[in-house]
Amino acid sequence: MTSVLDYPTAPGLTAGQPGPGQRLLARLRDIMAGTGSPQACLDKIVRSIAEEFRVEVCSCYVLRPGDVLELFSTLGLNPDAVHHTRLRVGEGLVGLIAATGRPLAFEDAQHHPNFAYRPETQEDPFRSLMGVPIVRGGKVRGVLAMQSRERRRHGEDEIETLQTVAMILAELLTSGQTTEEMHGEYGVGSMLPARIEGITLNDGVAEGVAVLHRPELTIRQLVADDPRWEKVRLEQALDTLYSSLDAMLARTADANIGDSHEILQTYRMFAEDPGWLSRIHEAIRTGLTAEAAVQRVQNDMAARFSRVTDPYLRERLIDFDDLANRLLVHLSGRSSLASAGTIPDRTILVARSMGPAELLDYDREQLC
Repeated sequence: MTSVLDYPTAPGLTAGQPGPGQRLLARLRDIMAGTGSPQACLDKIVRSIAEEFRVEVCSCYVLRPGDVLELFSTLGLNPDAVHHTRLRVGEGLVGLIAATGRPLAFEDAQHHPNFAYRPETQEDPFRSLMGVPIVRGGKVRGVLAMQSRERRRHGEDEIETLQTVAMILAELLTSGQTTEEMHGEYGVGSMLPARIEGITLNDGVAEGVAVLHRPELTIRQLVADDPRWEKVRLEQALDTLYSSLDAMLARTADANIGDSHEILQTYRMFAEDPGWLSRIHEAIRTGLTAEAAVQRVQNDMAARFSRVTDPYLRERLIDFDDLANRLLVHLSGRSSLASAGTIPDRTILVARSMGPAELLDYDREQLC
């Protein structure tokens, strides 16, 4: 089966072989479980990253209201620049990483046309730069960057490890309370006022109870104690996912719902997409739990596809969003709100997005 997603496999990550960042993840887990202020925690994380990667500089930039990236913590740059240095999204190499939502590496950063010098950082001695976006919920929340004095080529395994670390940082930084304690009155999740346009599936006026589809699942543990056990848990959850989709296919076939059945057949095929599954397995091998691995892959996909205009590819992203959330539900051992039959009568369903199988989960008699 050919993958819908063009995802390369990171070198050095073979079956049964621990990922290069597991020692770093263990250090981060201990730091986040310890005591101290959020700023002190972030400073320790930045220092640990620099030590494990053996680079002179590691910095964390956080997205603030108005699409501004603020330097929140650094080891190697001038500490007085923390909470003072700011870059707009798209400005400088850090801003470029945030704008594209993709990891980027530069052997000679200061000669790149997008380089933006900030004298207060005192970054003159450092030539190479590698950074990854900090992504959560499909949105870029910041940038994690490393710099070195010498020209340095960062391999795929290093980029993969830093992306895994960035996911753990995202959980810390997207807490409004955490960022308020560190600096300013706004949390990272804060936004300026915005008008959101939606798609109406049924015209007219209805009166009922508004229900938000698929509240976000909270992942309690990000770093795995035993990656081998996480692989077993993933395979068990995938088996349950496939069985539930096969049962749904059988119901639509018996009900003679032609279009829905054909859509579900395609959707079922995506559930076995080798590119999607291999990325999840790779994320587990770097030291994440099965839940965190699924979420990390979905965050990466959402950031990568955020600026795609092709309608086919955007529909595929919704399909994989649906699959990822179903897989997370099975990993958690819970039931979805729809399948549990707990929605009230005369429900008006509101969703940020909805895959083909998700709508079929709901009892049409309860939707007005």
